[in-house]
Parts: sequence; C-alpha cells; structure tokens
Amino acid sequence: MAYLRERKKEVEIDFSLESIWQAIPKAVDELDWEMHEKDDTAHHVTIKTSDTLTSYGSTLRVELVKQNENATHMIVYGETPVTTITSTLQFGQTYDSVEDFILALADVMNR
Repeated sequence: MAYLRERKKEVEIDFSLESIWQAIPKAVDELDWEMHEKDDTAHHVTIKTSDTLTSYGSTLRVELVKQNENATHMIVYGETPVTTITSTLQFGQTYDSVEDFILALADVMNR
C-alpha cells in the first residue's frame, strides 16, 4: 500500500520576489535536482528531488507571493510517496527535502 507523506513550510524572506525567483534554479542545480512545471506569471515551480537506491524522490511545489518591494512570502509543499516497506527507510525524507531546499536557496541568496 502506498501513500504520500506531506509537509508544508511557510517562510518570510527579506528579498524581492524577482531576486528569489532568479535564485531558485541555481539552488535546484546545486542540489542536483530537476525543475519541472514553472509558471513565471504566478511564480510557482515544481521540483523533483533525486531518487536513491532505498527511497523514492520527493516532489516540492514552491509558491512565491510578493509582500512588498523587499519582502516575499514563500510556501514550500513537499510530498514523498512511501510504501509500508519503505516507510521506515524514508522517515523524515519529506522534511529533509524541504529544509535542504530552503538552506540551498538561502546559500544562493547570501552570495
């Protein structure tokens, strides 16, 4: 039996929406993940993490909302498919994927 483990994290970032939007592909590249559906108008992107030998990859959906000229609200939704067999091996993977993305984005933004 398979199901999805889900995680949602909301973050306020003190950078403009455009600077964050331009940094997202760089963060994804650094993590060696893949960008899928990208909507430049709505500022939504779907990211697929890498599969490993013992686990399925996660899917992240990132949404940006402009708060003002120098602040952006970011929502990251993470989903990881698990089965009863892989659930123990993949414990915390969705959380880790979301946190890894946010840390990589922060690293790119601080350069």
